[in-house]
Amino acid sequence: WLPQMARWEKIGCFGLTEPLTGSGASGGLTTTAKREGDTWILNGQKRWIGNAPWCDLSIIWARDVVDNQVKGFIIENKTTPGFSVEKIENKMALKVVQNGQITLKDVRIPEANRLQGGNSFRDTARVLRMTRYMVGWASTGAQMGAFENTLAYTQSRLQFGKPIASFQLVQDLLAKMLGNLTACQCLMLRLAQLDDEGKLSDHHAALAKAFCTAKARETVAWGRELLGGNGIVADYHVGKLFADVEALYSYEGTYQMQNLIVGKAITGIGAFV
Repeated sequence: WLPQMARWEKIGCFGLTEPLTGSGASGGLTTTAKREGDTWILNGQKRWIGNAPWCDLSIIWARDVVDNQVKGFIIENKTTPGFSVEKIENKMALKVVQNGQITLKDVRIPEANRLQGGNSFRDTARVLRMTRYMVGWASTGAQMGAFENTLAYTQSRLQFGKPIASFQLVQDLLAKMLGNLTACQCLMLRLAQLDDEGKLSDHHAALAKAFCTAKARETVAWGRELLGGNGIVADYHVGKLFADVEALYSYEGTYQMQNLIVGKAITGIGAFV
């Protein structure tokens, strides 16, 4: 599968979140896996799974009914009986991604399709570390796009006979946008260095995800404000980024959950329920 995926001949998805289980996935995952000989039987549902409506492979995380540990399983979407996907419609953000709700009804897969390195939620969390780290980059990129488009707009939009970029209050918001953007770029650069050194930890990724997405909300909101009515028109791009950042702020772990991960690293005391 991996060579085909590297050539873009096959596309995959990552199935962890469930209709009733998001932040509590570590202890509350309801999708189950039961082993019978060399076969696993999976039952449950997954929701908000990007690429699910059309991709070829799914990594499904399910709880082993015997040892209660979360394990990963590879499913070939289009040929596996009992596997079905319903596309989530009417999204307002990240419309470039098709999300789906997966239903598994007595899905049978061989032991060979079990991820041999995924034997507990601790192993799942190793993947989440990198996805959260990448959300830091995505939200930083969204701020770059919002700043560049807003600056160009204010330089060309005329009011009272001159560009609105010449007004003090407009320059104040542009400066704030650049401040947020620069702070996030510097944080992500430092995390990239730590990753290169093999030192990137869960709390680093959590800090990046929480900080950068929170700052991105401010940045894109100021950009939308400076575009006035045009800030809600997709043609000017800032409105699209405004909507997309709302999704970035919530997914891959909420702002509050990330701060608790950082708080535990700071104090040595876990404050989770």
